[in-house]
Amino acid sequence: MPLYIDPVGDVGRTRPGAGALDGIRVLDLSRVLAGPVCTQLLADLGADVIKVERPGVGDETRQWGPPWLTDADGNETRESSYYLSANRGKRSITVDIGQPDGVALLLELARSCDVFVENFKVGALARKGLGYDDVRAVRPDVVYASITGFGQDGPLADQPGYDYLAQAMGGLMSITGRPDGEPGGGPLRAGVAIADQATGMFTAVGILAALRHRDQTGVGQHVDVSLLDSQLAFLVNQGLNYLVGGTPPARSGEWHPNLAPYQPFDVADGRVIVAVGNDRQFAALTTHLGLGELASDPRFATNPDRNEHREALAVLLGEAFARLTTRDVLDALPALGVPAAVVNDIAQAFDEPQVKHRGGEIALPHTSAGSAPGIANPVHFSESPIEYRNAPPLLGEHTSEVLEELLGVDDATVDSWRERGIIG
Repeated sequence: MPLYIDPVGDVGRTRPGAGALDGIRVLDLSRVLAGPVCTQLLADLGADVIKVERPGVGDETRQWGPPWLTDADGNETRESSYYLSANRGKRSITVDIGQPDGVALLLELARSCDVFVENFKVGALARKGLGYDDVRAVRPDVVYASITGFGQDGPLADQPGYDYLAQAMGGLMSITGRPDGEPGGGPLRAGVAIADQATGMFTAVGILAALRHRDQTGVGQHVDVSLLDSQLAFLVNQGLNYLVGGTPPARSGEWHPNLAPYQPFDVADGRVIVAVGNDRQFAALTTHLGLGELASDPRFATNPDRNEHREALAVLLGEAFARLTTRDVLDALPALGVPAAVVNDIAQAFDEPQVKHRGGEIALPHTSAGSAPGIANPVHFSESPIEYRNAPPLLGEHTSEVLEELLGVDDATVDSWRERGIIG
């Protein structure tokens, strides 16, 4: 039986003091990390993000634990920290897109959505009737964003892609880790899924640009972003080191490939990072260490000189740093304009006074646990501040609410769809 409903979703919802994207609605068919990172950014900015999940299963990352979120009594909620990291501010509905009626239902929802986000394999949603052309047929000005491993075209377009593959293929691992010949030398994966995060951020930027274009022209478009392309773009100076110099950069371990000294040093009670970006900073550093003559030494006078003689420079500076404490370095060098920091673990990072001042850790109301922690969005607005509305939703938590709100259906209709397995 057909599921056509005349949607009654509200429009023009912008209100004074609302988030920058208030009035924008997103239908989010993405899962795991790159897509959810993108749509969480949009939710933080005020968009109404409707997360579409498989009935009974949901986003795979819900099960990627431990650790699990616990309630006030210490009982596990079976909400994984991985899932919690990228799904705040959204509403969850469960729809079976394996059924034609489930597809029809999503197309009806798409009529009142500005943005459609998916990260299925190339062509997978089109074969179900939810491709760009299908959604555009019901919402002509839709911004439809596709996230894949390798893009919508090219020799690898049909292959699945994952963050680890993108880090390897995109060159990041070749420049991450200690040089060959050193203990522990060899390529390393970054400690977080950097390709997924880069892709999520690039996709969010692409969506915002496409919405701006739509506002100016009335025309929507298909936004195509891949993990491999995004990882390549994130090579920044290292990519240009190769394109300009013609030689693939090697792993430099803890040292910066273009700056010296820009590395860790051992002090009496730990390790510190010193980041010298110009000759003035180098002169200030060496003067403080009682090695002012190094600033005029031909081996170290300029950054290219220091790069060429970085090993000798490290020995000289290392001897001076060994006589200092962490507190000595942090109290003195930043005041002299020389950037310096300790090497924190993650607990110490969250405990940093600056992080606390900027509100780096947040707490969000959670339906079953009472409260869930989160990491704050790093963007601070003067006029449209980010509002953290709710923690990542439970599976299907908002199914009835969204269907009744956007489609104007009653409880009996929702119940009948649930009985037929169209929704969870």
